[in-house]
Amino acid sequence: MADLSKFKKKTLGIPPALSDAGDNLSAPEIAPVDDDYIDGRTKRKTGRTEQLATRVTAQFHKKVKMLAARDELKIVELLEKAIDLYENKHGNI
Repeated sequence: MADLSKFKKKTLGIPPALSDAGDNLSAPEIAPVDDDYIDGRTKRKTGRTEQLATRVTAQFHKKVKMLAARDELKIVELLEKAIDLYENKHGNI
């Protein structure tokens, strides 16, 4: 059987007196909301709600990512521009 006596039991010690403890227990649980604050998710909100998934070759995927990065676009923005160009050449639906 293993000798567990060498492991020292750690204790937290005596808790502070109530008068020494902070007053955070009386504070509200929910922090006040700053109405002027805009988080990163709101800035990235695009209004796009539908998902489009497809399988492509690794070479095509790399090419799409490189083109989007070069022009500082999201991949969806690149695809939207490609669709617009295609429709201009071949006609709208």
